[in-house]
Amino acid sequence: MMDSEATVYELSVPGRPGVSLPLLDVPETSFPDVPLREELRLPELSELDVTRHYQRLSQRNFGVDSGFYPLGSCTMKYNPKINEAIAQMAGFAQTHPLQSEDSVQGNLELICRLQDWLAEIGGFDRVSLQPAAGANGELAALLMMRAYHKDHGEKGRTQVLIPDSAHGTNPASTSMAGFDVLEIPSDERGNLNIDALRSACDDTVVGIMLTNPNTLGLFEEQVREITDIVHSCGALVYGDGANMNALTGIVQPRDLGIDLMHFNLHKTFSTPHGGGGPGSGPLGAAGPLCDYLPGPIVERRNRDGGGYCYDIVIPDRSIGRTCTYFGNFAVLVRTYAYIRMLGAEGLKQNALHAVLNANYLRVRLQEAYKVPFDRLCMHEFVCEGVATGTGVRAIDISKRLIDYGFHPPTNYFPLIVREALMIEPTETESKPTLDAYIEAMLMIADEVRKAPDVLKSAPHTAPVGRLDEVKAARDLKLCDPTIFT
Repeated sequence: MMDSEATVYELSVPGRPGVSLPLLDVPETSFPDVPLREELRLPELSELDVTRHYQRLSQRNFGVDSGFYPLGSCTMKYNPKINEAIAQMAGFAQTHPLQSEDSVQGNLELICRLQDWLAEIGGFDRVSLQPAAGANGELAALLMMRAYHKDHGEKGRTQVLIPDSAHGTNPASTSMAGFDVLEIPSDERGNLNIDALRSACDDTVVGIMLTNPNTLGLFEEQVREITDIVHSCGALVYGDGANMNALTGIVQPRDLGIDLMHFNLHKTFSTPHGGGGPGSGPLGAAGPLCDYLPGPIVERRNRDGGGYCYDIVIPDRSIGRTCTYFGNFAVLVRTYAYIRMLGAEGLKQNALHAVLNANYLRVRLQEAYKVPFDRLCMHEFVCEGVATGTGVRAIDISKRLIDYGFHPPTNYFPLIVREALMIEPTETESKPTLDAYIEAMLMIADEVRKAPDVLKSAPHTAPVGRLDEVKAARDLKLCDPTIFT
């Protein structure tokens, strides 16, 4: 094996130093006479070996900074580096949440302003920045619904209505909150089936979890009728705000009848979205539901002698904390910088360009890849990645895209479309990039007819070839046990 491909353990040489520590400036102290994980054998490498090892790993990764990443529903868009620089400023990065309120007034002011801005964007009366991610926001909203109905003597409400095109976290959050899921089907245009919804609404319904645009990338054409029907039976409407990238600055969800909604700051408002985090899912509320928001929330009050100061408060009937301290503060800083930089018109233009880019791809690809719902899409669209008689499936098309230098789209979601490919270009991609992606997809469609085996064995150029993903998920090997023997 070449040194460039060897593992850090194979390159390890006993006694080889990787770093030189400075001379002690405090008295030397011995370690306690207790075992310190003697079985954990760490590699001994030079600084150069370590640098090359991590550099090689970074070159094998694919990220939005290295190529087009149209992962539908995840909104993997480019995030301005200035937001990273601002989040690392000492006044933000080197403060601690346990400092006194007087010593972090600037941080609290940022939180307060961001609460106000998100409330305005959504049309809500109040926003809590507590939830640490979208699913955390979902769970918080469901717990608020439960507390609200309990306070109004509605203990018999046990069912949550969830469209069949919903994000998978919706039913999971519902179960965690102790409710039952009642699935509502879609109609022939990809909307929620109004007749099925009307039949399901009764005094056992807690509320509905509605994603708009839905995961087909389609705007619910009868959204006001949907929210009116749900409200008519005394239930509440929760908006899954994961797809706000298509609506920001164009429509306020509250005007559509949404009572509660989370915002995905790590998708819509500039935080790198990969590797499982970090995330942030602030929760907006309207009317009496504001009293149930998770705390703490920051409020502005007049300072003696003029100006403002910022206090930490807990809403009157709060469900409590959903995250430590003030949520993921660095994500909040990035979001503040992003909104401040773009302003209202910039946010609106982002949404318009996200919708434009998605429809451009949809129209250019729909002859080669069947789009099951032939109508204007929003920020993303879903097509079928299957060719009858060839044995080619969506996973094969996605793997072949890697050979063309593009990250695959989301596969097999939503479940109501067979062999689904969910494509979201986002607003940050240029027309030349979209054209290159279209050309690759059309070439793959041609290969499906002429050389399907090329797709079935793809990728051919990646550091790792086709894996048995089912076996890998069931038979986890997180490290090689022999390195510790």
